[in-house]
Amino acid sequence: MKGDIMTEKNTLNAKPRDIFSSKFGFIIACIGSAVGMGNIWLFPYRVGQFGGAAFLIPYIIFVALLGMSGIVGEITLGRTMRTGPLGSFKKALEMRGLKGGEFIGLIPVIGSLATAIGYTVVMAWVLKFFIGSVSGEMIKSEDSGAYFGEIATDFGSVPWHIIVLVVTFAFMAFGISKGIERVNKVLMPLFYLLFVIIAIRVAFLPGSGAGYDFMFNPDWSALANPQTWVFALGQAFFSLSLAGSGTVVYGSYLSKKEDIVSSAKYIAIFDTLASMTAAMVIIPAVFAFGTDPTSGPPLLFITMPSIFKAMPLGQIIAIIFFLAVMFAGFTSLVNLYETSVEAIQNKFGLSRKISVGLILLLGLAVGLFIENGDTVSTWMDIVSIYIVPLGALLAAIMTYWVCGKNFARENAQIGREKPIGRWFEPLSRYVFCGVTIAVYILGIFYGGIG
Repeated sequence: MKGDIMTEKNTLNAKPRDIFSSKFGFIIACIGSAVGMGNIWLFPYRVGQFGGAAFLIPYIIFVALLGMSGIVGEITLGRTMRTGPLGSFKKALEMRGLKGGEFIGLIPVIGSLATAIGYTVVMAWVLKFFIGSVSGEMIKSEDSGAYFGEIATDFGSVPWHIIVLVVTFAFMAFGISKGIERVNKVLMPLFYLLFVIIAIRVAFLPGSGAGYDFMFNPDWSALANPQTWVFALGQAFFSLSLAGSGTVVYGSYLSKKEDIVSSAKYIAIFDTLASMTAAMVIIPAVFAFGTDPTSGPPLLFITMPSIFKAMPLGQIIAIIFFLAVMFAGFTSLVNLYETSVEAIQNKFGLSRKISVGLILLLGLAVGLFIENGDTVSTWMDIVSIYIVPLGALLAAIMTYWVCGKNFARENAQIGREKPIGRWFEPLSRYVFCGVTIAVYILGIFYGGIG
């Protein structure tokens, strides 16, 4: 029945709730939230920094561990409580006769909104470079660093900033099944397709073979370096969008007919494929042109444009590259803003369009003042080091400890035919919670690990 597919009655709240129309729609939306700048500008750098393919061993171990514990837990909490972190934390504490859940739930909501605000600034830069690639302005500029510097200044990208928010508003205003789900179903397959096209082109560049040798001939000695494991953990943790926010919210829109464990597995797999695809583009390209695979904005907005300028058919490749990055960015952005949109919509009973409009106006009001490259970098460091992992830890504690020993297993089992194995409680209650504490402490010690 259509009503069973598109909306469900909240068992803890009688209001009908828009949900994802299919398991595929949910999975691809979660993949869209996970795949973002970290896959593109940080993962290739980490591979280069820590032994090439050797880095993949701890990375894949942590992705599997976090996927089967962290992602499963956040989806389960959201689906069971039928609300985001604000409402979920409140209901979790009320199960114990305690109050203050909404106050604690503000932490992941603030973390998600703050991340979205900083991410919007970066997306404004991406949009500028995409338009510059289409017009040829970016390719014709003599100095890629100077071209980037023109917009990475105070109030340097205001029109692009506004356009990004308007487009995001348009995507989100139509709701979950008709808005966010449909957008992800189009943009995420296109992201993978476009990056595969670029990877094929890069493979024919003279000198690109050295990049493949570097990636697939691992330096096993890197595994003896503790930092390899620390930064592999950080890369996996942040790439999977574990924050106690967006995944909880998306989980709240998931039908109880769907298999959470299976969904988490596919999210982890395709997020890893996105990272590998980006590495297959960037590492061979930087070897072919003898440049440095610097992490962060310099890679995306200085190194790669310099490579495109020197590459045959570089303008076309630049257009495809920044279009793909833009697709990944928008799918992440709608997830980041959705946490706070859901919070005020659920808390104050406002319409979706008003809620989206209020949050995006708030995002613009704050974001305009951090458009400077140094400012937004500091902003994102503070959020990712101090707020995001704390939100993930709080969600884990609520799911695996406050709600009771059997809460996660019993609710994650709903919609799944095969019984969840005995591994689940030790992995989730002890290993995942311990690892999340480690991410928080190590992030402070190293000044960020993801």
